[in-house]
Parts: sequence; structure tokens; C-alpha cells
Amino acid sequence: MDLGIKGKRALITGGSGGMGVEVARLLIAEGALPFLSDVSEDDLKAAAEKLDGIDGHMAADLTDTGDIARLADTLKQKGGCDILVHAAGVTGAKGDPLEMTDEDWNEAWEIDFMSAVRLSRALVPQMVEKGWGRVVFVTSENAVQPYPDEAVYNAAKAALLNFTKCVSMPYSQKGVLFNAVAPAFIETPMTDGMMEKRSEELGVSKEEAIESFLKEERPFLKLGRRGKVEEVAPVIALLCSDRASFTVGSAYRVDGGAVGAMNL
Repeated sequence: MDLGIKGKRALITGGSGGMGVEVARLLIAEGALPFLSDVSEDDLKAAAEKLDGIDGHMAADLTDTGDIARLADTLKQKGGCDILVHAAGVTGAKGDPLEMTDEDWNEAWEIDFMSAVRLSRALVPQMVEKGWGRVVFVTSENAVQPYPDEAVYNAAKAALLNFTKCVSMPYSQKGVLFNAVAPAFIETPMTDGMMEKRSEELGVSKEEAIESFLKEERPFLKLGRRGKVEEVAPVIALLCSDRASFTVGSAYRVDGGAVGAMNL
């Protein structure tokens, strides 16, 4: 399928992670020009070595407005940003919601939510100038099905989902379409870390930790396994495309059934 994005420049945040690399790979295959950003220059260089056809990369702290401004200016000098895939994020502190400190809440809020607001503020005007743009925010199942020990993450991702819908309304009239993709329990370094910690706490293997986690914490995930970035990236790529020209303010779950509610 031709996604109609040949020559379109795409900023991918969290670009050195598995999800970012896989999205970049798909966009390159469609003739787009991915530009990767993440916090570590070394990690970005390693990611770039896995890809043939990226348009560059830049380390940036997305809680720093100065870094975001420099990122936006770099893209403008290259011809402007057409697509934003915001995949950067953290799970943040875990535990009793009422024992989370202000710092715990603020960390997740700044990285998982305000970074999206600030990136949009910096980059979407470039898209409006062209009369065409796509923004895809990676949220989470937690946005609609919160878990008590992940309260700071739940709140930030729920805010991001709400922001997606809000900003999609006025900007769809200007040719910029905002949508979200909500993965659940994907095989990434983030969930690797979660399961390694669980295996240590329970004194079991990582595989046994995953099995018990699915049974006890994710009863609706009927496929009974972690998802793969290769199963999420195609949905993101489609929403970046001209093929998704009638999709506005939507949230696509790629969760193996993990969310028990209907998708309204």
C-alpha cells in the first residue's frame, strides 16, 4: 500500500527505542524522511546504524523548551516538519497513589504530557504553513484503564489522550490531523525492566514473571503474551499517511485485548 508520504519529513521522538526504530523503518520504506530524537546521542547513533535513509538525528531533553526550540529550528532549516510521532515517555514512579511525591507526579507530567504540548506548539505551525500534517501521540492502555500502582503514568497518559482530541478539532480545519495509538504491554526495554524487577521480587524466572503478571494484572489480554513493536508500528505509520485522511482525534488500541471496556 502506498501511504502517500514520499518526501515527507517525520520527527520521531524516543527515536532510539525499539518502537521509534521500527516506525522509522516503515516510513523509510514509504519514501519518507525520518529524523530521530532522544535524550542520548550515543543511543541515537546506534539506532541510525540500524537504518538506511534517515534524515538525521539530534539529542534533546523534551522537558527543556530550549532543546525543543533548537529541534524545531533544525527541522525548519531542512524544509519543515510534516509528521510528528511522539513516542518518548517514562512509566515514572510506582506505588501507592497517595505516597507519590510532587516530584513523582511532575516527572511523569513533564515527560509524558507537557512534552507533547510543547512539541505541538513548536512544530505544528510548520505543518499549518504547508496545509498538511500528521501528529501521532503514543499513549497507553493506562489512559483508559488505570492501574493503582501506576497512578502518575495513568494521569499523564489520560491527559495526553484528552489533549489529542482537543487539539484535533481546530487543527483538522488547517490540514493537520492529530491521532493517538495506545499500546499495551509491548516487548520493549521498559517492560523488560518491569518484568526483571518482578522476577527478582518473586524469585522466579523472567518468563514466569511475565506469565504471572498476565494472569494477575492483565486478565483481559487474551492473546496471553507481550506485543511486539512490529505489531504497533504499522498502525502508527498508517496514521502518518495520506490514507488516514478521514481519521481525526481517534485513539487506536493495539493492546491484545488488555482494555476490558468497549472502544467508544
